[in-house]
Amino acid sequence: MIYKLPQGWYLRTSGIWSFNRENDDYYIPVGLGGGRAWKMGGNVVSAFIEPQWTVEHQGDGVPKFTLFAGVSIVM
Repeated sequence: MIYKLPQGWYLRTSGIWSFNRENDDYYIPVGLGGGRAWKMGGNVVSAFIEPQWTVEHQGDGVPKFTLFAGVSIVM
């Protein structure tokens, strides 16, 4: 989900649930982050960062916290 704010800023949340049916491992993250989109020459650039906390999990090696970030360029 993305909520647009003035001047190219936005709030976002995109926690993706992950389930492993073979060994019953899973984790369910919840995140809230922000980003901004702007023009750079003839392109549109968007960058964001979203901390995600795991609210429910089971199994060895599943994350309890992740930091999701990205940049996209539309030409």
